[in-house]
Amino acid sequence: MKKTILVCISTCFFFIANAQEKTMTLSLKEAINFAIENSYNTKASKNDIKSAKEKVWETTATGLPQISAAVDYQNWIKQQVSLIDIDGDGTEDELVFGTKQSLNGFITLNQLIFDGSYLVGLQASRTYLKISKQANEKTELLTRETVINAYGNVLVAENSISILEGNIKILEKNLSDAKKIYENGFNEEEDVEQLEITLGNLKSQLNSVKRMKEIAYKMLNLSLGAPIETVLTLTDSLDSLTESNINLSLVSEDFSFSNHIDFKIAENDRESKRLLVRLEQSKALPSLSAFVNYGYSGYSDTFTFFKNDQKWFESSLLGVSLNIPIFSSLGRSSKTKQAKIALETADIRLEETKQRLELLAEKAKSEYQLSIENYSTAKKNVGLAERIEKKQRIKFFEGISTSFDLLQAQNQLYSQQQTYIQSMLDVIAKKAALENALNTPIK
Repeated sequence: MKKTILVCISTCFFFIANAQEKTMTLSLKEAINFAIENSYNTKASKNDIKSAKEKVWETTATGLPQISAAVDYQNWIKQQVSLIDIDGDGTEDELVFGTKQSLNGFITLNQLIFDGSYLVGLQASRTYLKISKQANEKTELLTRETVINAYGNVLVAENSISILEGNIKILEKNLSDAKKIYENGFNEEEDVEQLEITLGNLKSQLNSVKRMKEIAYKMLNLSLGAPIETVLTLTDSLDSLTESNINLSLVSEDFSFSNHIDFKIAENDRESKRLLVRLEQSKALPSLSAFVNYGYSGYSDTFTFFKNDQKWFESSLLGVSLNIPIFSSLGRSSKTKQAKIALETADIRLEETKQRLELLAEKAKSEYQLSIENYSTAKKNVGLAERIEKKQRIKFFEGISTSFDLLQAQNQLYSQQQTYIQSMLDVIAKKAALENALNTPIK
């Protein structure tokens, strides 16, 4: 009975755990779209845009009417005494002026009329918003490339496992046949031992790739912005992705640095430096502001401020303030010169960005074209290596080839298989890098 209860409890926990386990089925395109909405980097960059929008309003609000209120309550614990000779007889009389308690309430309206730095600040805040939006666009492009690489690494691990398991299955049969031949005295023990060594290496490699596969899935989850324990099912295969990513027309595509997001970011950085020069120059201009306030004051020797018969006295004040900078011991001049130097540096960086982007585009085109050529060669070589290994295997079991010859053919096959898988990943990864270099928009 206890055993039955334990089985039931274990089954319940199993179903509860499975129900809580999150699973997702994704094609590469779906993975990219999911990551753009949910990855940690894109979420953070979208928050930066929200913050920049609030910064624009914060700057705008400083030039809008500002209203503040204040209430002051005073209670003299011991009032001040003044000495005055009232009668003129040389005797000073002690007098106390005012009441012991007072309550004053004021409301003040402040309005900035003119301030050059405020106008520059408005432009700077809008530039900052534009930079934040461009940074988000850049983040999305990098996220696309990261997801493509992570997705491809998972497929490489899956394919490597499949190939290794196939090789192990063939090698186990070869080893079994070699042992039977050895037992019948038709080959040497060394031939069997050589196959055992190769089989052991393959099994060790398989275990390593299986561990790598687990890490690859977690890395993909991390790039997606999903919990790393999420169970993923990938619907695209490595072969289909490789074929769909072969597009030599990209190599001949014209490159325009003016539309590239990195160049736009550099342009805005240059604009921010220009506005900094204007900000320092504007500090030499006068600033004008105005205020008006209105208040009530009440006085009493006891706390009677909430009684109906309490007398209140109104007051109101209008004022205008003009602030004129005259001399700063050349401090403003020094800051303006520093801002101009920063602007010159931004111009230098902008020109460097032009040259760097053009070079990166050419480099990415070359590497992408090379990856396609390597893939074509690797695909051909793996077929040749399979045929060579098969022929050597037949010769070995017919007794006309040595175990050393078979080992060479096997190692060559295993190496070409890994090269072939890596060449497929390179095509996918280099295409993603080229799209970023060309600033290809996310579809």
